[in-house]
Amino acid sequence: MAAAASSALHAVGAVASAKPRSAAPAVARRRSVRVAAAAKGGPGSSGRGRLVTRSAVAAKADEAAAAAGSKSGGHELLMFEALREALIEEMNLDPTVCVMGEDVGHYGGSYKVTKGLAEMFGDLRVLDTPIAENSFTGMGVGAAMKGLRPVVEGMNMGFLLLAYNQISNNCGMLHYTSGGQFKIPIVIRGPGGVGRQLGAEHSQRLESYFQSIPGLQMVACSTPYNAKGLMKAAIRSENPVVLFEHVLLYNLKEKIPDEEYICCLEEAEMVRPGEHVTILTYSRMRYHVMQAAKTLVNKGYDPEVIDIRSLKPFDLHTIGNSIKKTHRVLIVEECMRTGGIGASLRSAIIDNFWDYLDAPIMCLSSQDVPTPYAATLEDATVVQPAQIVAAVEQICQ
Repeated sequence: MAAAASSALHAVGAVASAKPRSAAPAVARRRSVRVAAAAKGGPGSSGRGRLVTRSAVAAKADEAAAAAGSKSGGHELLMFEALREALIEEMNLDPTVCVMGEDVGHYGGSYKVTKGLAEMFGDLRVLDTPIAENSFTGMGVGAAMKGLRPVVEGMNMGFLLLAYNQISNNCGMLHYTSGGQFKIPIVIRGPGGVGRQLGAEHSQRLESYFQSIPGLQMVACSTPYNAKGLMKAAIRSENPVVLFEHVLLYNLKEKIPDEEYICCLEEAEMVRPGEHVTILTYSRMRYHVMQAAKTLVNKGYDPEVIDIRSLKPFDLHTIGNSIKKTHRVLIVEECMRTGGIGASLRSAIIDNFWDYLDAPIMCLSSQDVPTPYAATLEDATVVQPAQIVAAVEQICQ
């Protein structure tokens, strides 16, 4: 089904390149993608395009420079607006980039990440789909096999369980099982995590479901700055990337640079340097940790906070350097405790940095229960700042 559906979808690149598009910023571009040359009208142009050199990831120095520039200039955006801006920039730059999912077109997406894109790029590049996650995810895989760069939105990450076969057996494995004949440059993204009384089925954390799939990369954004940078890098990557967005972070506001930038898909972010304990976290829990850090500083502790961002693979270079300095580790996640990201991260740390540890690794995770609807019970299932403070005090005894 994936390959069959992709034949019709490949016309997206041709239609887009034939239409006038707003000029992309005059910034040096670097990455390798196939850009459809169908606009030239040559025979066979739907399958062969000119090669444009672009880079899939940013150097650490470039990202640091962009972050520094954001403090002096730039513009303020909410996180959903930063994701939208990333899509617009990449779709302007590359006619093979397209978006598909439920209500992503004229409705603008359930959280407005794709608002206005249908009017800008047309219904072929911003494709509204039926309520059939397995079908449109498979269609996205087929489109990627044929040279497009689809961004597939799950209205809620929990719904993508219906497309688990396509994500696992197709996205993750086709490059290998085809003997390298196919690349699958697809981005699968959408909201997840515990919201505000969204109930069990709409409050799932699926990071642990996808982490064992070979060939799949996973990243989690936590700020408008890294949301935009990770989205752009994921679109430019030759690998299938799952981008996790937290439902409670969409309205987070931050000033981001006016200049183009991208974030490395495999690099953690140092949020707060410290000396006493390394706290590893990601997504919404970053803010619970930083809230706890204020209390810890007042109590005389100096925690180092790292947003791991890359859930697969882990940035063991950054993590290891921190552990060699602090010798103590606390992992804070919203994922489930059993088989979660924290469990995999703890295993990796034990395997690689056991000799540098002066205390057992502690991991604070959500309870292994369906998320209750009642607000007080919902809060009780998720790690709270007071628990983080107590854990650090225990580790540092």
